[in-house]
Amino acid sequence: MPRSFGVLVQQRTFPSLILTRHRQKNLTSDRQRERERERSTMVDLENEKTLRKISDAFKELAATVNSQAADMDVAPFSRACSLVSPLFGCLGIAFKFAEMDYVAKVDDLAEASKSIATLNAMLDRDVEGNCVRKAGSHTRNLLRVKRGLDMVRVLFEQILVTEGNSLKDPASRAYAQVFAPHHGWAIRKAVAAGMYALPTRAQLLKKLNEDEASARIQMQNYVTASGPIILYIDQLFLSRELGTDW
Repeated sequence: MPRSFGVLVQQRTFPSLILTRHRQKNLTSDRQRERERERSTMVDLENEKTLRKISDAFKELAATVNSQAADMDVAPFSRACSLVSPLFGCLGIAFKFAEMDYVAKVDDLAEASKSIATLNAMLDRDVEGNCVRKAGSHTRNLLRVKRGLDMVRVLFEQILVTEGNSLKDPASRAYAQVFAPHHGWAIRKAVAAGMYALPTRAQLLKKLNEDEASARIQMQNYVTASGPIILYIDQLFLSRELGTDW
């Protein structure tokens, strides 16, 4: 006796239903993990003074540079740079491109630190391998990270001398000075549009768990400490005649 149409449909669709439910379950799990990561990030920012951690880490790096006693190690440099990453995220969509690019480059330097001790040695290896300007090279990534550090330095400088609650002028000046010369028309236009979605000064400080007085101190500490480090990295490139405008 032939099977009923309903039984055939049920047999054929039952595996599909299982697969669909499995996919929905995985999607739900992915969303839950993402929410947990976001909550974890917020807890970290609430429990830690982000700006203090950044300024302390860069003061240690600056002490190494200013002592002229040793090369800068890749590991502590990449760790200090990773502390800056949340700042880009706090600035919203205008600097989303910078956040993604910066985080990826810092991650590469952190991975490189497992096999390369110093920044000097890292550049020498790429020079010997004739891959300095190749996409994904450690040297190229170091140059991009340096620009990220410089952008934050200029941003802090501008915030410190600008009155009012808007970050549009400080952020626009920092972008124009550091990033814009290396970006095409489309990216510059997108960033300009994103400047209208920046958080206010008060909102940024709240995200960073800082008050105005402590923020000013830590921003100035970073500006002072990061200057010699940025010059040190520039010198690594210029001493090898690699240039920095690429």
